[in-house]
Amino acid sequence: MKRKIIISMLFAFSAATVMSTEAVAFDAVAAKALAKRNDCMKCHAIDKSKKGPSYKKVAAKYKGKADGQSKLITNFTTEPMVELSDGTKEKHKLIDTKDINEQKNLADWILSL
Repeated sequence: MKRKIIISMLFAFSAATVMSTEAVAFDAVAAKALAKRNDCMKCHAIDKSKKGPSYKKVAAKYKGKADGQSKLITNFTTEPMVELSDGTKEKHKLIDTKDINEQKNLADWILSL
């Protein structure tokens, strides 16, 4: 009986560990470094709007949508026209990486907020 309880507890711990690893499938430090290196924080902040929307607002717009990650990647890799908080429009700045894994990591970090 005691052995069954221990095995059950180990199984539950293993399952929780795997689930928490999957939930955090991005590197926040690397994403923040990429954003900082590309001056993203000049127009965006995590929780307040600046020249552009806060990352929390961006996350709310795309979170739960199947194409959320790809839309974010398209936004920072193709220079689309964006409307700023003052109503003016300009091209969104490109990020300086062609590495799709870095792009996905940045998008996933934004979506996690």
